[in-house]
Amino acid sequence: MAMDGTEGNAGQPGPAERSHRSSVSSVGARAADVLVYLADDTVVPLAVENLPSLSAHELHRAVREVLQLPDIALEAFALWLVSPLLEVQLKPKHQPYKLGRQWPELLLRFTDAPDDDVAMDEPALQFRRNVFFPRRRELQIHDEDVLRLLYEEAKGNVLAARYPCDLEDCEALGALVCRVQLGPYQPGLPAACTLREKLDSFLPAHLCKRGHGLFAALRGRGTKAGTGEQGLLNAYRRVQEVVGEHEASLSTHYRAYLLKCHELPFYGCAFFHGEVDKPAQSFLHRGGRKPVAVAISLEGVHVIDSREKHVLLGLHFQELSWDHTSPEEEESALWLEFDGDNEGTPVNKLLKIYSKQAELMSSLIEYCIELNHTAEPAATQESVSGPTAAPGSLPPPAQRPQLRRQGSVVCSRIQHLSTIDYVEEGEKIKRVKPKRTTSFFGRQLSTSQGSYTVVQPTDSLEQG
Repeated sequence: MAMDGTEGNAGQPGPAERSHRSSVSSVGARAADVLVYLADDTVVPLAVENLPSLSAHELHRAVREVLQLPDIALEAFALWLVSPLLEVQLKPKHQPYKLGRQWPELLLRFTDAPDDDVAMDEPALQFRRNVFFPRRRELQIHDEDVLRLLYEEAKGNVLAARYPCDLEDCEALGALVCRVQLGPYQPGLPAACTLREKLDSFLPAHLCKRGHGLFAALRGRGTKAGTGEQGLLNAYRRVQEVVGEHEASLSTHYRAYLLKCHELPFYGCAFFHGEVDKPAQSFLHRGGRKPVAVAISLEGVHVIDSREKHVLLGLHFQELSWDHTSPEEEESALWLEFDGDNEGTPVNKLLKIYSKQAELMSSLIEYCIELNHTAEPAATQESVSGPTAAPGSLPPPAQRPQLRRQGSVVCSRIQHLSTIDYVEEGEKIKRVKPKRTTSFFGRQLSTSQGSYTVVQPTDSLEQG
């Protein structure tokens, strides 16, 4: 498990973990039946010997054999222990049974769950995407079974709003789900009725509720399709036009869905639960705290508003330095330091994320940076020579498009965050409006290509 941040992680539960369920149905002296869950909640039953000493690598291999997956699945997927309270990606050497027995201790250490919930919680084994599998490698996969598993997991994250998406992206992704589940769009068929009845199978639930913006008409009595529903129908119609063939394999649509998800900066992240301070509403009234999800991947860190379903802050590793405080020091928290501005003046900002999983997040950031340094030479060579492509495969895009629409849910909303600005003068740290001379933290990505800079103070700064 990722207690040391090397090849594993823990975070908040995902869309498939809606109920308590056990992965070990019986444990005998020598044999046991183990249930491993896939991203779509289907079950792979395994009969294994000596379960208490069995490693995650051995169970991973058993799942691949049952599903008849190719070798790339060894890198693309990992075994996770998950429950409604906590997620943990396992290292190959970990022993899932023993970690399952330690689950209450892990919950007490890394969650704020009440004692009654801790006592009732039980983890399940899940076979899902490996956080450390690079997106560029995903573009080289052509096996339909592997693509389907990746598609199902991404779809679950979109529908659960774990991956916040703009309306037009929800429609485009939902249209691909329509194509997979309903087949090619055919004029004259009652597709609108089908979509209306199963709308939450194609769009995130918060967009399907009555009275929610453009989707208010979806559950109405009128026969005319609502605006959002019509957008989904139009996007569904365009899927056939883009593909151009009724006989297109499902792999084409799985792949198209994943490529669209690659535009989302938090695709493939590990998710953690935390809280941040709200900006003060007045001089005498503090803003309180808001729940956030912290998404960490090989590319950077995103802080997502858990209620509003939009990004509050997105940073590449080159744009930040970080550290964490432990409960022994003070309240457990992850600290992110980054460039910003205050009333037009360049400043350095400090964000405090309250979370009992701060240690895990800090370790994961450090390990992702180490992996990136290791992978840089191979990635550079690949960009020069190009990856080996299978016949008929889609070429990888030269540069992934970033969503830069005005008001996009994936753009940072720093004005909704309460940050700290300070300056270092000699041996003293003074909070000012804004700046400081040096970073509090030595933990940052040191690279000539990095955009993180230290702002020098000026005599005109107003001290607070």
